[in-house]
Amino acid sequence: MRIYSLLLYLPLNCLLCFPTVKIKAQASPAADSVRRPAGLFDNDSILTIRLSGNIRELMNDRADVSQLHPLVLSYRAEDGTEVPVSIQAKTRGHFRKTMGDCTYPPISLQFSKSDTLSSSIFWDQNKLKLVMPCQGEDYVVREWLVYKAYNLVTLKSFRARLVKVELNDTKKNKVTPGFYGILLEEDQQVAARNNDVVIKRILRPEQTDPPAFLKMAMFEYLIGNTDWSVQYQNIKLLATDTNSVATPVPYDFDHAGIVNAPYAKPADELEMSSVRQRRYRGFCVEDMARFDEAIAAFDVIKADIYKLYTDCPFLDEKYIKATVQYLDAFYKTINDPVAFKKEFSYPCDKNGTGNVVIRGLKPE
Repeated sequence: MRIYSLLLYLPLNCLLCFPTVKIKAQASPAADSVRRPAGLFDNDSILTIRLSGNIRELMNDRADVSQLHPLVLSYRAEDGTEVPVSIQAKTRGHFRKTMGDCTYPPISLQFSKSDTLSSSIFWDQNKLKLVMPCQGEDYVVREWLVYKAYNLVTLKSFRARLVKVELNDTKKNKVTPGFYGILLEEDQQVAARNNDVVIKRILRPEQTDPPAFLKMAMFEYLIGNTDWSVQYQNIKLLATDTNSVATPVPYDFDHAGIVNAPYAKPADELEMSSVRQRRYRGFCVEDMARFDEAIAAFDVIKADIYKLYTDCPFLDEKYIKATVQYLDAFYKTINDPVAFKKEFSYPCDKNGTGNVVIRGLKPE
């Protein structure tokens, strides 16, 4: 008989690292007949989860098309009850699986409907991405904060929950000490709670919703991220229906300058020296007044963005100080008309790299 160790739900004594962002939840069809626990993303305390099974087999699956592996995900509910949930998991992410020299590959968790699932914190989940540490868990925390920052910009953003992950290899009878990870909702769930659908087609940036694109692209500039393109990578498209104008939704921020992961490097085509160097990657906009709405939006949330970093107990003082300076530079630029025009009209320079399109790697 196989015995699985179960884990603890670990609420921190400290309060949140960030201002609370209210994001409406998608109602369940069975909500009137079943008393549901709080959803996974309705609580921002750290959740400790344990993945039990043949962990070594899962982690060593670095094939282009990875296989599903049976696991048990377990945690402790608020009432102290230990909750095991049977899942399947597979590795994902081409860069981290094959090119990133990472300690752990990112994982996709897949849930099957069951009585146990319906009474667990994962009751409204079908799939979740689990972001694992590549070269140090500090960078996981930093990336999690980027997701929280974009939640401040728009409801059309991925919700993320910081977790402690323990790996229980039942074949080796070995438990790995807990480390930070991120549970990230799937694009279908982002779409559902915004009454949208996911658009599966290649669009040019100019074909997306203009105000939404400009805010998104300005956010990518804020965090120092050039590892994205609407056409090919790290952007999902949402719309009210397949014929409506799409909203771009970014994800995968580990190559951003504000995260400053040791493996992150700008694409050679961009001719940049470091990911800490900012480069606006939107399309050419000659009328700078079109950015006024986006600038105003970022000015409104300025204090909350700073608070994410200055109030977070998981960050060291050196990083907080450097990040405050990094944010200062962003806000100085967007509120200086001369500096702003120089930075944000860069895609209009035919001799620059502003129109280089970064193509994605192999799909997940």
